[in-house]
Formats: sequence, structure tokens, C-alpha cells
Amino acid sequence: MTTDDRAEERIFAPIAGGYDRWSAALSYGQDPLWRRFLVSRLSVGPDSRVLDVACGTAAVARATAARYGCEVLGVDQSEEMLAEGRRRVARAGLDHLVTLTRGRAEELPFADGEFDALSVTYLWRYVDDPDATILELARVVRPGGVVASLEFHVPPNPLARAAWHLHTRIGLPLAGRAIGSGWDEVGDFLGPNIEDFYARHSLSSLAAGWQEAGISDVRARLLSLGGAVVMWGVRRGG
Repeated sequence: MTTDDRAEERIFAPIAGGYDRWSAALSYGQDPLWRRFLVSRLSVGPDSRVLDVACGTAAVARATAARYGCEVLGVDQSEEMLAEGRRRVARAGLDHLVTLTRGRAEELPFADGEFDALSVTYLWRYVDDPDATILELARVVRPGGVVASLEFHVPPNPLARAAWHLHTRIGLPLAGRAIGSGWDEVGDFLGPNIEDFYARHSLSSLAAGWQEAGISDVRARLLSLGGAVVMWGVRRGG
């Protein structure tokens, strides 16, 4: 486990219990809509097997299983988030479809082409090498399978970006302190972390990395005035 891995676990461990509720509230109800759009990109059926990477509390895994009736395996490196996810899977009556296990996106313990599709949520800012990581994710998807990701984004429109700065630099830190229980650290961390990531990685460079990893027809859609982005593509054969 690297220093970055330990930092990530420290951030997510205390917020697992209220993660879904506060993520929705702090995004003004947008986070569930973003996840729903991500799930809609997968195009799988009841006989499919889907891998959900950085699954957290299994919000996407649950939505995927409920929508398509397919088997979903969720992977995350936070035991606390996985424990909360298992409780939520059981509460939704999806135990027969959704399984959660601990693992790292950079080193997946699965065979080549083992899954029919793959989703990944809020991962790219936490890995050292996004290009190497998407190569590993693409490896476990069969040819013709969809790879789709959801990530925060910095709005390109100047007015929307100004509002985003106000929210991430003032609103989120104040809200995090009011909520407490670890959300104070998230409130201080999130805005600078997102902006730093996109100062180093543009959407076009990320898309190029996906194409190099064997994913074709790569598309990206900005959501909520550019506060989030869903990127998806199809695993090439051969």
C-alpha cells in the first residue's frame, strides 16, 4: 500500500455511513443523477457480468443490478465503504446479484476479458498513472464490452466555473465543518484536488489514454454545467 492509498483510506473511512446522503446533498442532488447516467451507458443484459471499480458504498453496483438484472462485482480498497455497501446491498435485496470485495484498480485479480462491461466512479484523481490504470481496467473487459467512468470536472464556462469555485472553496469547507465526522477534511480537499488533476490531465489526454488502452469510440459528456463528466467507450477486439 502506498502513501496515497493510506491517505485515501483515511479520508473515506469516517464518512462511509453517511456517504450516499451527504454526496447527494453537497452536490445539490446531482450526484445520483450522474451515477444514473453512467449506468445507462453500460448496455448490458441479465446474463452479463459487470465489474464496478472504486465501488464505494455500491451505489452504481446496486443501480446496475436493479436496472439490468445482471451480476455485478464491486471492488474498492476501503473496508469501511465496502461494509456500508454490503449493508445497502442487503437492504435493497440484491445480495443474489451484487458481490463486493476489496481490491485495487491498478492490480485487478481477474482474468483478461472476464467481464462484459466495467464502470468506475471517482477514481482518476487517486491513481498515480491514469493511462496505466485504464489499461488495466480495459484488460479485464471482453471485446465489445463497454467501459464507462464518472468523475468530477471543472466547468469550462467562466460563469459556471466562478460558481464552482465559490462552492468548492467556501461552500464545501463550511458544510464539511458543519457536518463533521470526517467531512471537514473532504470539504477542504475536494476542490483543490479536482482542479489540480485537470491542470495535469485534460479530457483529450485522458481520452487518448483510453484509445491507447484498446478502447474505441470514446465519448465524453459534461453534466450539470460541467461539474461532472461521464466518459465511455467500447473495448476493441484482438
